[in-house]
Amino acid sequence: MKFLVTSALLLAALAVAQPAAAQAFPAKPITVIVGVAPGGTLDALARLIAKTMSTGLKQTVVVENVTGAGGLLGFQRLLKSEPNGHTLMFSNNSMVLIPLLYPKAGIDVVADTSPIGTVATVPMVLSVSLASGIPDLPSLLKRLRSPDSKVNLGSGGPGTTAHLAEAMLLQLSGGKGELVQYRGSGPALNDLMAGTIEVVLDQTVTMLPLHLGKRVKAIAVSGTSRLAQIPDVPTFAEGGLPQFDLVIWNGLVAPKGTPKAVIDVLAGALASAIESPEFKDRIEQLAAQLPPAAERGPAGMGEILVRDQKRLGELVQQLGLQVR
Repeated sequence: MKFLVTSALLLAALAVAQPAAAQAFPAKPITVIVGVAPGGTLDALARLIAKTMSTGLKQTVVVENVTGAGGLLGFQRLLKSEPNGHTLMFSNNSMVLIPLLYPKAGIDVVADTSPIGTVATVPMVLSVSLASGIPDLPSLLKRLRSPDSKVNLGSGGPGTTAHLAEAMLLQLSGGKGELVQYRGSGPALNDLMAGTIEVVLDQTVTMLPLHLGKRVKAIAVSGTSRLAQIPDVPTFAEGGLPQFDLVIWNGLVAPKGTPKAVIDVLAGALASAIESPEFKDRIEQLAAQLPPAAERGPAGMGEILVRDQKRLGELVQQLGLQVR
């Protein structure tokens, strides 16, 4: 009888604890970890969503850039934090890639995180330096397939979406090139503008302003149609490489073990943030889109992580991606 009474009291206490946790949350500023340097797509979207979420949560939300090892150090920082909702990570397809490229780290994105929700889907833009003299995608493909190809393709580091995209580009085109890995896409873009490297294949959020400002030349976009913001730039299919169809998702996760009540509060704030006029206007300017309804929220993002863990695992093997 004593055991039954004790068990009943424990269950009752747990039932009360979950709502209480939500009522007390957030008790202090929230930190959103971004695993790359400032200046790239992830950083730009993270700061936008942090600003809009802070309004709904009535609490400061700050972005912390934890760079190194293609985002692995940021991931490790998240997993070492207390699972109380005050430390989160904003990432994209790369959060699935990181454990695949660094198996010794012992990270399982599905088992080790609590999904909060997706934020935006973003097409990829293939851009070349003005100094390269490359006018369009067919010309780049011809140069990549040349026996004496000396094309340098810059990315934000191993495990980033640009790293994956550029490896896919070389594999699908049957071409050759040097994958130059930086500590974040910002430095890679600086070298692209300077003409130090010839190619960067990254998301619209960072690439559009550079093309529109005539700092680099965009020659192809992923997706099924041209972008309204840069209608003069053809799709990969129009340029002769229809197999390249990579579009990037971006989302927010917490450490595993974060109370469901806290996840629900964060998911609600995120849902409100991405529907705000400020957020919608800004991502439209950047040619990003709101995620489909089925991919929003903890359940939707959880399904994406499971799906991409399998799909990208197979892709990494096929492409022979590795950390240098």
